Amino acid sequence: MPVESGSSAASRQAKQKRKSHSLSIRRTNSTEQERTGLQREMLEGQDSKLPLSLRSNLLDLFGQIEREFENLYIENIELRREIETLNDRLTAEGQTIDGGDLTKGALKTKASHSTSQLSQKLKTTYKASTSKIVSSFKATTSRAVCQLVKEYAGHRDGIWDLSVTRTQPVVLGTASAVNSIKFHPTEQMALTASGDQTAHIWRYMVQLPTPQPVADISQPPCDDDIDFSDKDEADGDGEGPNECPSIRMASTTLRSHQGVVIAADWLVGGKQVVTASWDRAANLYDVETSELVHSLTGHDQELTHCCTHPTQRLVVTSSRDTTFRLWDFRDPSIHSVNVFQGHTDTVTSAVFTVGDNVVSGSDDRTVKVWDLKNMRSPIATIRTDSAVNRISVSVSQRIIALPHDNRQVRLFDMSGVRLARLPHSNRQGHRRMVCCSAWCEDNSSCNLFSCGFDRQAIGWNINIPALLQEK
Repeated sequence: MPVESGSSAASRQAKQKRKSHSLSIRRTNSTEQERTGLQREMLEGQDSKLPLSLRSNLLDLFGQIEREFENLYIENIELRREIETLNDRLTAEGQTIDGGDLTKGALKTKASHSTSQLSQKLKTTYKASTSKIVSSFKATTSRAVCQLVKEYAGHRDGIWDLSVTRTQPVVLGTASAVNSIKFHPTEQMALTASGDQTAHIWRYMVQLPTPQPVADISQPPCDDDIDFSDKDEADGDGEGPNECPSIRMASTTLRSHQGVVIAADWLVGGKQVVTASWDRAANLYDVETSELVHSLTGHDQELTHCCTHPTQRLVVTSSRDTTFRLWDFRDPSIHSVNVFQGHTDTVTSAVFTVGDNVVSGSDDRTVKVWDLKNMRSPIATIRTDSAVNRISVSVSQRIIALPHDNRQVRLFDMSGVRLARLPHSNRQGHRRMVCCSAWCEDNSSCNLFSCGFDRQAIGWNINIPALLQEK
């Protein structure tokens, strides 16, 4: 009577297990339609304010998710069974070799080493497969401490853009009836872009009040210190505080565009400015003479944003044609142009970092980080759940602030790792689309500002652990 070896017996058992398992899978697929019909009947019997078509679509989507997890679960079971079968075979082979000739010790060692490597590979694959399921249930933990510090209200319409001065005293500028605002690198001047096809340069003077003695915060405030805005509104005609200075006349007006001027920025040194317009062109002006120096054409659709490099004569323009262009003015005789196609929808903004990087955001819900030395493909891609508006990058911490259409503001590092989401609830945060963000490196209390269609700007304090910054 022939005796069956241990390896062949283990193999036959594994085949029987796979056969029974495949039968169970077919049985599951055959009853899937019945289960879907039963779920639909239960769905129709439940009370809900959602339309039946929407509820049906949700049911289909959840069914697809369930099937994906079921396939992963089945794959994990198969891997576990293969590991068990391999271990049984290794045990049987080990017993046979132990009873053989001692001269086969080298062969035994080699066989054990190769089989152990195969076993370790299967175990690694099994762990990697199961980790996909486990990681999907892990909650995203915040790697930064974010706190709302102050809310700035006063506009009668949504705020499109904001900017912070680079020198002392720190001044925050918000643009509501105009499309953008940027402060001069060293002087008290502001550059605005407007829908009347012009850009304006404004000179201002900020005189800080004399510091007052610090009040005892442990005592309740007196009536005179509660809220001066209420008294101003009661005494005035409802147009705001009377003591707020106003600048009615611009020092310089820049013309030549044939469409809305959507953005403007200062070139390094502050002697020239660049403007972006819906006429598909960007213009370079001389500040002192107000003359047009260059007209930058090439985009196929309206421009959405422009930005200048902080230390070099470089300009980047973004457009609705899904591209952004890099303009190089470092050589006065040669103005090179590079076109970058990495998005599938409108590029809402593209900004420089202090290093050799460009960060672009788009309505396709992605943000891409590019290297100026090799911009054939992005070095990092951030995928979000909402369109991205005018982004900003921290100079010192190299953190990207993403304002979204869905009222959220998220923080990422340059490698695409999510650090935090700014607090958002019914009591704090933006209540409508967030249009822009701006970092302020020299302010210890508020180092990030955001603005949106809820007519307010918000100052935030962002604290990144030192260990995380080193990474």
